[in-house]
Amino acid sequence: MSLHWPWALVALLAFPLLLAVRWWTRRRRRRAAVRLPSVGLIRAALPGRTSWKRRIPLWIFAAGLLVTGTAAARPEASVVVPDSAATIILAMDVSGSMCSTDVSPNRLTAAQKAAREFIKDHDGNQKIGLVAFSGIAGLIVPPTTDTKQLLDAIDGLRTARGTAIGLAILTSIDAIAEINPDVPPTGVEVPDDGVATGEYEPDTIVVLTDGRNTDGVDPMTAAAAAEARRLRVYTIGFGTSVPSPMVCSSDQISSGGQFRGGPGPGGQFGGRGRFQDMDEGTLTKVAETTGGKYFKAEDAEALGDVLRDLPSQVTLQRKKTELTSWFALAGALLVLLAVALSQWWNRMRPPAPSAVSRR
Repeated sequence: MSLHWPWALVALLAFPLLLAVRWWTRRRRRRAAVRLPSVGLIRAALPGRTSWKRRIPLWIFAAGLLVTGTAAARPEASVVVPDSAATIILAMDVSGSMCSTDVSPNRLTAAQKAAREFIKDHDGNQKIGLVAFSGIAGLIVPPTTDTKQLLDAIDGLRTARGTAIGLAILTSIDAIAEINPDVPPTGVEVPDDGVATGEYEPDTIVVLTDGRNTDGVDPMTAAAAAEARRLRVYTIGFGTSVPSPMVCSSDQISSGGQFRGGPGPGGQFGGRGRFQDMDEGTLTKVAETTGGKYFKAEDAEALGDVLRDLPSQVTLQRKKTELTSWFALAGALLVLLAVALSQWWNRMRPPAPSAVSRR
């Protein structure tokens, strides 16, 4: 917590001044004390109060003054709040291994369905961009709130050879640089000073892949570029390690696709099952380097859950929020409580029956 007007803390001097006035008043009362013949009668007439009943209201009142005085200094706290201006770049793997059927009906179909739900959940309330990557990476849809454009692009994804995770991250960085002037494009060198202490940009990159990098830039090199620009990268590893047949429909294969055989039953193309080698270590390092997080999704339901929960993480930003009103309210409540307790415990009570009988 920090103070916007720290000099206003001089208002806290009011408490010791009040204590001094209280001490001076009590001293004068002692000097002006009147001697009475029956002390027992006076004690019976006065309300009985223990020492803690006298002190509790005083200390609560003191706490109220301290809190109220702090409010005058306009305290600020760095809190996590939703940021509706954040842009999300969804980078989707469309390599040939996305035809694997370990996730029914295949990984690409399941990923497309989860991505469509992810986009519909935002319903145009936030800019989303789409990057597709195989052996190369390309920006399919620049950041936009046009839900239909994004959904049409998701439906049109086609598989191809290779996996270029690093290029996908760099392409996503350039897409963000086009709309955020505080993010330099990848061709611009970023100074190292202040990188570790700066606040993250509101824009975020989400990489969904089922394999390991085989082409282009090393993912850790791309992660370093994202870190230098204070961009978080969240990575999702999709699929299992179970060898499964590779089956894609004809409209899921780009021209020159990786399968040599002709179409099978229902116009589908297929290949033999193989072991899917996912590089979870690199995906985890990429996320940790950039301040993001790695998620593992082994089936369609898990992938949907990951994408559904992502907005609660990627759209939250740490910002300074003024707490003056909360401090002022707390101080006022403490002062009122102190006054109420003092009045309640000091209220006049009828004298004890024994005292009345003696009179």
